[in-house]
Amino acid sequence: MTKNVKWADELALLKKIIEKTGLTRTTKWGADVYTWKGKNIVSCGGFKDYFALWFYDGVFLKDTRKVLVNAQTGKTKALRQWRFASADEIDEPLILAYVNEAIRNAKAGKTWTPQKGDPLEIPETLERAIRNDQKLKNAFGNLTEYKQKEYAEYIESARKEETKKSRLEKIIPMILDGTGLNDRYKNSPSG
Repeated sequence: MTKNVKWADELALLKKIIEKTGLTRTTKWGADVYTWKGKNIVSCGGFKDYFALWFYDGVFLKDTRKVLVNAQTGKTKALRQWRFASADEIDEPLILAYVNEAIRNAKAGKTWTPQKGDPLEIPETLERAIRNDQKLKNAFGNLTEYKQKEYAEYIESARKEETKKSRLEKIIPMILDGTGLNDRYKNSPSG
């Protein structure tokens, strides 16, 4: 799964531990994700300086050992990471306790519900293109709110009108494809 061969043995060990819990392994975003009845519970991946487990609704874990971190404070709401610098830090009983708690939380219905933010404001350049192309309008409407916001912000952040138009030309095929602006960077949690 991971392209980061530096942590291949350590990630294999984490996966072996997770698989003892009876979760279903699936592939999402180019990564192994362990689920319970289709609900994402835990995953793992390698990064430059560490390898990690991440719990999708980790915000609900008691974290009595204080091993979890919020990877992007202010941005990430529910996801929590448990980072490791070496295989020596892998504590199987403790990992199983955390994964099993995450499973119990999922079974109890504890899940993070994103708060609705401000209404999406579509820049005029993008709005005009959508208004004039029914196929584009349908494709944009089928994107998640998050992806729509990514595209809107991408266009809006350009200062010059010619840059906005250039960016619009770049993203139209992606919108028609149903892909998000940054999907190519999200295909692997290892980097």
